[in-house]
Amino acid sequence: MSTRAALDALGSLLAEIRACRACAANLPLGPRPVLQAQAGARILIVGQAPGARVHASGIPWDDASGKRLREWLGVDATTFYDASRFAIVPMGFCYPGRDRGGDNPPRPECAPLWLDRLLAQLPAVRLTLLIGQYAQQRFLGTTRKPSLTDTVRAWRDYGAAVLPLPHPSPRNQAWLKRNPWFEADVVPELRARVATQR
Repeated sequence: MSTRAALDALGSLLAEIRACRACAANLPLGPRPVLQAQAGARILIVGQAPGARVHASGIPWDDASGKRLREWLGVDATTFYDASRFAIVPMGFCYPGRDRGGDNPPRPECAPLWLDRLLAQLPAVRLTLLIGQYAQQRFLGTTRKPSLTDTVRAWRDYGAAVLPLPHPSPRNQAWLKRNPWFEADVVPELRARVATQR
């Protein structure tokens, strides 16, 4: 496929995703798929699903979680939102609503409909960051450990091209305090890997 044809194919797919209404009846604020991608992106960030603030703005990680994620990555907002560098693809593209414990899980319809097709259009990805249990379950399969903590702690097991991470939500402050090894060991490794791919 020529470069022009690849760009057209990705552009058409992104338009199709952004027009998706597959689970509209189950979305409390209605559908608004949020993602960013260009064919040349070398870093893929796979998260959970947009929160209410991201749903409102239409900008991925446009919240306190995103601020912390950018700090972990060692990049500013301009770099982070450069789709030629970072592809940002949640497991569910739309805000799934909340229950008493926080945001609902990503809608189950989304990944089977779109994920494989989208990943096929991102041939330049060299580093995949798996944020949270849903991304880790989908991408790591049976190599995932019994808990998110165990999976993140075993980051060396997944090679240079994949790095499992906890969610950077302020709700995870207690997890970060209980697991100081993450910021001591994993964050410097994350920054080093990101720096080599930008």
